[in-house]
Amino acid sequence: MRVVLRQAMLISVKDTRIFFMDKFAVGFAFLFPFLFVIGFSLALRGQGPEDEPLQLVLATQEGADSISAQLVQGFAVEGGAGDLTVMAYEEALAATESGDLTGFIAFPAGFSQSLMSGVPTTLEVVVGDGSPETQAALQGFARSVATQLSQGTVAFSTIGRLSGMSQSGFQFPTVEQDDFLPLIGFEVERVGDIEPFQPSNFTLPAYLTMFLFFTAAMSAEAIARERQSHTLERLVSNGTRRESVIVGKFAGTAFRGMAQLGVMWVVGILAFGIDLGASPAAVIIISVLMALASATFGVMLASFATNVQAASALGPLTALVLAPIGGCWWPLFITPQWMQSLAKFTPHGWANGGFNKVMLFGAEFGDVTQEMAALVGFAVVFMAVALWRFRMSSSAS
Repeated sequence: MRVVLRQAMLISVKDTRIFFMDKFAVGFAFLFPFLFVIGFSLALRGQGPEDEPLQLVLATQEGADSISAQLVQGFAVEGGAGDLTVMAYEEALAATESGDLTGFIAFPAGFSQSLMSGVPTTLEVVVGDGSPETQAALQGFARSVATQLSQGTVAFSTIGRLSGMSQSGFQFPTVEQDDFLPLIGFEVERVGDIEPFQPSNFTLPAYLTMFLFFTAAMSAEAIARERQSHTLERLVSNGTRRESVIVGKFAGTAFRGMAQLGVMWVVGILAFGIDLGASPAAVIIISVLMALASATFGVMLASFATNVQAASALGPLTALVLAPIGGCWWPLFITPQWMQSLAKFTPHGWANGGFNKVMLFGAEFGDVTQEMAALVGFAVVFMAVALWRFRMSSSAS
């Protein structure tokens, strides 16, 4: 093992020196990504979520004299038309199915009877496809309504038992337009404006991911060239082990990836005002794991390339195909669900997903452990394939 590590270190140092002597390769790896970051950051400046209030839509399947109808009317009177909309159940359901409405809360048929008789009942939360924010907001509002109704029912029942009356002897207060007595009150509080997101917080990690894998994929061409020129065979004939070559190529590519990470994050923080979010440690770990996965990816590609021409085509092709699928060209969270699912088959998708969670949505370290584990899994699989298929000579490929 000591011999393998020593030989691998010598190979990685040699490859790194050759890389930094190539001005085009250095420019492509370190300077070219910033052109994309600058361009798209300027194009997306001032863009972001609009500061629009949540529109609550309520509906009931009961009659006008029911408790649910009184609740709906009470909410409408108290909240005003700007905060809450009352719709017929069939109309709200049709609007949700057509996409005109993101979702609504509905009181089902028999709600009032169940409430008065003490039988458990439910509130329906109907949400269209692709509306997780609306679903979370409506579910929270529905739980709040259910809690207050439950407390009111318990209070009425207790008063009834103490006074010797049955629960059915009590009636909920009715709503009069001129003398309003709400069954449940709610407040709409503004806690601040929604600020446009910092475009660099998305563009820099996305293009960092893209060019990290791009540079690693292009290293397959250098390995194929050494194989075709019989350099790898001469290394073996001089006592270098096959495992040493594979680990050395991996270590050299990983080192260049770490250098890319360091340069881009430092420049991003100092020049672009990048915010690493609530857990900078998570961003760093995801970056390191991404560099390791990209390095194993480059060695694996070299094991499939039979010659220099194949490697020169295979590297850019795979990098350019995986980049958009994995969310390097656009945020995954704005893409259709099928594309988000497809991104799970790429290391790019897991890396960008982790970056977006931490840097855009305020996630903590524990929220991105799944993304970290996925990157480790990709690195292990790529290395296993490389160890299985890697050949030292072109005739053996």
